Amino acid sequence: MARFNLRDKGAEIWEGWNRPKRVAFAVFAIAVATVLPYANKFTLTSFLQTPITSFQAVLVYPVGMFILMALGLNIVVGKSGLLDLGYVAFFAIGAYTEAVIGSHTHLNTWEIMPIGMGFSMLAGVLLGLPALRLRGDYLAIITLGFGEIVRILAINTPSIGGPNGVANIPNPPNFFGIQFDLLHQDHFFWIVIVLILLVVWMVRRLTVRRPGRAWEAIRQDEDVAILMGVPILRYKIWSFSIGAAVGGAAGVIFASQQLFIAPQSFDYNVSVLILSCVVFGGIGNIWGVILGASILSYLPERIRFISNAREFVFGVVLVLTMNLRSDGLLPRKKREHLSESEKQALKETRAALKAEKKAARTGA
Repeated sequence: MARFNLRDKGAEIWEGWNRPKRVAFAVFAIAVATVLPYANKFTLTSFLQTPITSFQAVLVYPVGMFILMALGLNIVVGKSGLLDLGYVAFFAIGAYTEAVIGSHTHLNTWEIMPIGMGFSMLAGVLLGLPALRLRGDYLAIITLGFGEIVRILAINTPSIGGPNGVANIPNPPNFFGIQFDLLHQDHFFWIVIVLILLVVWMVRRLTVRRPGRAWEAIRQDEDVAILMGVPILRYKIWSFSIGAAVGGAAGVIFASQQLFIAPQSFDYNVSVLILSCVVFGGIGNIWGVILGASILSYLPERIRFISNAREFVFGVVLVLTMNLRSDGLLPRKKREHLSESEKQALKETRAALKAEKKAARTGA
């Protein structure tokens, strides 16, 4: 009698859906996200009537922002297989770009947005050129150090507020009659939704094109990718810079809504939570990352009534879920099993690569 495997059941159901069903699921998820900001106006259940269900506490801070940042980190971790523990640095760069330029010039948020994304991409390139030549734990340590460097630099730079942060950040100007101020905070929700949809569209387009295929090759086996002629450093930097741009865009919106930022908002714990969203939902799966980020950013707020014990409950839920489904809630579709001829060809390719490296060392 076949055993019921809970770990693979979710992936089996998802893979069994045809394209129309997947599109219907995506439309349903978008519809739910659209209606949820107004959930506190309904009288369906007492759960929906809590103050926590307001757009500001749940969807923009932290759910919407964490979904956006998790999608950006998924490009680095899920698509390219690069472990980044300092992703919050790009979020901070975008936020400080909006704070400093917005409070000292006449540029508005929409004009500062590409500047913040550009600075974040530049930081990604400058970090990636030396760091992406390393792999595994060494890369993780460098990115972790970069995240801490950005935070400490913000604390020790008086010109950008130092430990006191930056205040008086302006709201975005009106956009086609839509107001963004303290009385119309729900409109920020729509900005986040639009950015999330743009990121999803961009990632899906890149995945089926040359960059996506190169990222997949790098994630599977860098040595084989090198042998096949893939310029891995170039595509790693692509991955790093695109993910950084998404983080920078999230930072710009975060600062313009908060009106005040401080270095304490960009500590190491934020990077860990974003990475947890990616792993918990399913590395490399867009919808899994969205689901994981929604749960992990909403759950702590929903159980706030149990005070200090909520962190313990949050940790227990995370540990149990990851033990039952180590690949995440919605894991990416796994590759089919290789035939014997394909296995032999792969083995010969790796043997040839090792022989080439050995000959190069001997000749040197």
